[in-house]
Amino acid sequence: MIEASRIAHSIGITLDRFIKNNQDQFQFASGELSQILRDIALASKVVNREVNKAGLIDIMGPIGTSNMGGESQQKLDILANIRFTRALTKGGEVCALISEETESYVDLNNEGKYVIAIDPLDGSSNIDVNVSIGTIFSVYRRKTPVGMAITERDILQKGSDQVASGYILYGSSTLLVYTTGHGVNGFTYESTLGEYFLSHPNMEIPEDGKMYSINEGLSNSFSEGVKQYLNYCKTNNYSARYIGSLVADFHRNLLKGGIYIYPATTQHVHGKLRLTYECNALAFLIEQAGGKATDGLTRILDIEPKDLHQRTPFLVGSMKMVEKAEQLLNTT
Repeated sequence: MIEASRIAHSIGITLDRFIKNNQDQFQFASGELSQILRDIALASKVVNREVNKAGLIDIMGPIGTSNMGGESQQKLDILANIRFTRALTKGGEVCALISEETESYVDLNNEGKYVIAIDPLDGSSNIDVNVSIGTIFSVYRRKTPVGMAITERDILQKGSDQVASGYILYGSSTLLVYTTGHGVNGFTYESTLGEYFLSHPNMEIPEDGKMYSINEGLSNSFSEGVKQYLNYCKTNNYSARYIGSLVADFHRNLLKGGIYIYPATTQHVHGKLRLTYECNALAFLIEQAGGKATDGLTRILDIEPKDLHQRTPFLVGSMKMVEKAEQLLNTT
């Protein structure tokens, strides 16, 4: 216990205490949002444990089905979806859950005031090769009065309606990064204490950068504008850094400055990433960190969703890099 206390003192403030201390920043502060963040943190600890022992028990590899994006579902996709759904259901503050792993939204049949959109385990196919993966989440207030049936108004909300968003990165260390519209803070999981501790306060992305993240193997199917931007990056000796896990690529660029691009292609003419439970969350967070997110023409947070699993091109990262990419895309 003495050693645990020493570690806690040297590391700093816990996630739970940080949430309590900053609850007054949230205009609807009455405890519900704080509980949701705690529920997400709790589920992430369970998922972190299962990810870390994936090589020891039979929970790796595909399960034989596909999700709504047409991607092969991994066993850990299903496990993570169950963990987050269970935690948010028991918390009682969430009335509906939107997940990449389900065809429609899940009505939790309670009087919760919030809707959660979540990608339970982004990049899960990388588990087999021990590459970092993550969870992405968005929090919205429901539009209909409590007690009434959930409607499309509650489910299909613009990204600008988010009250909180964030991600968990499962890598060499496990980090939970989130925003409630008052800056971005990151917390590192200390497994011996079972707590998240504030490790990255007031995170801000550099205004400019020298790294670009894109799957150049698809370059033959990119638009001329995207090709022009890639040529610009190479002419200026930028570094190509592409992990293939959205959260991992995003996190690196957030810390060091850079741009992540998943454009429209001839195969995915509307883009590949999902607006509701991937792009909106990261767009809200990057803007709070001083960066920018766009589909090439429109601010991501201003896009009106028409479908639960709607796709969009996605450019996100350092302000000047995204603006330069937009310029070349639109000029071309």
